[in-house]
Amino acid sequence: MTKKAARRTRASLQKGAGSPTDELPGDGGPDEATAFIAETAAALAKLARRHRLGMLVRLLEMAQMEAEERVRLRGKRNLS
Repeated sequence: MTKKAARRTRASLQKGAGSPTDELPGDGGPDEATAFIAETAAALAKLARRHRLGMLVRLLEMAQMEAEERVRLRGKRNLS
């Protein structure tokens, strides 16, 4: 990102009422985000595997496992 683009981004954030971490309209919250991350990490790991990028495969698989574990634990907590 260029300096000019970075300044524009900061300026546009200051004009808005909320902070950049506020949930956007239509954002499904942490459960949906975690499921999306797990799914995306799996797809990226598949791509990395196809191109024989071993270290990336391992890192992406770890991210996928972490996200899936969080989805599983949140599901258990919601059942209680």
